[in-house]
Amino acid sequence: MSSKIQASAVRESVRQLIAYSTDEKPRKFHETVELQIGLKNYDPQRDKRFSGTVRLPNIPRPNMSLCILGDAAHIDQAKQIGLEHQSVEDLKKLNKNKKLIKKLAKKYNAFLASEALIKQIPRLLGPGLSKAGKFPTPISHSESLQEKVDEIKGTIKFQLKKVLCLGVAIGHIQMTEDQLVQNIMLAINFLVSLLKKNWQNVKSLNIKSSMGKQVKD
Repeated sequence: MSSKIQASAVRESVRQLIAYSTDEKPRKFHETVELQIGLKNYDPQRDKRFSGTVRLPNIPRPNMSLCILGDAAHIDQAKQIGLEHQSVEDLKKLNKNKKLIKKLAKKYNAFLASEALIKQIPRLLGPGLSKAGKFPTPISHSESLQEKVDEIKGTIKFQLKKVLCLGVAIGHIQMTEDQLVQNIMLAINFLVSLLKKNWQNVKSLNIKSSMGKQVKD
């Protein structure tokens, strides 16, 4: 593994991936493109487990499902941009029923909540959203709701758990070659910055579409 990955090598891999998914085996749905990273010289038991988030220049998951737990003003804004929403009254109707809260958590990839409501969430819903790893991102009235939605859809997270391989969605097949290359380069360089020995901890880099073959970077 060289000290730095070449954009030209990534571009060639992206071309192969796009060709396979659009010409050889076209699908009837938006295929996600995943970056798969294998690590080495890392002991998840002893070494510090890293975690970090970075916003990509191009939204990797446009179809990501979001819901705002909002006050009246935010619900009005949500209606204007076609964002799913729940009011305090809607949440009260769940009556802290664990099954219903679990169902709500499962229905969406992520949640937003009006700043004024954040402190009420545990009282209204218990620990359900936190347990699912989906505690809402707060939003104030001075922020653009659409911009916040785009920020969440465009942000990826790298987190080392017990195994030495990571996978993260960095795009989809309908993106242009340039957009995918930009996202991949930024994601790789950000991950490397989190690693203890940077590139010396990288064993392998691959990209893969949902239904396609693995392509080495």
